[in-house]
Amino acid sequence: MANFNKVILAGNMTRDPELRYTPKGTAIAKFGLAVNRKWTGEDGQSREEVTFVDIDCFGKQAEVISQYLRKGRSILIEGRLKLDQWDDKQTGQKRSKLGVVLESFSFLDSGNREGGAAGGPAAAAPAARPARSVAPPPADAAGDEPPQGDDVPF
Repeated sequence: MANFNKVILAGNMTRDPELRYTPKGTAIAKFGLAVNRKWTGEDGQSREEVTFVDIDCFGKQAEVISQYLRKGRSILIEGRLKLDQWDDKQTGQKRSKLGVVLESFSFLDSGNREGGAAGGPAAAAPAARPARSVAPPPADAAGDEPPQGDDVPF
């Protein structure tokens, strides 16, 4: 049976990233993301729902996110779902929470909002792009080299 676990979300951060380090020095950042959905119901009324998602990220990405992003900033994330399970210390009941482990991200705004929470180095943040390995197209039957240039469609 095939398995696939991929999440793509775009939303606003609900709190500043919380950066910590493991004893071995690995950075871990945790933050919340609010994802809004707007639609018009059958009665013609505009409706909106908000989904709150906890995000965990690791390594260099955790450090970059905690350095440049703050509450209210827009971010696009790609990651995977992860189910955390534990026993509640007060009630003894089993508890669980579904969250996302970040694998890549992109900044969605410049951070130059008036009155916003972003400021300082966030305004000069470089555009982070997910690392992708793109193979050049194969040479055609005549043995010509693939075209070179900056006309990349993404």
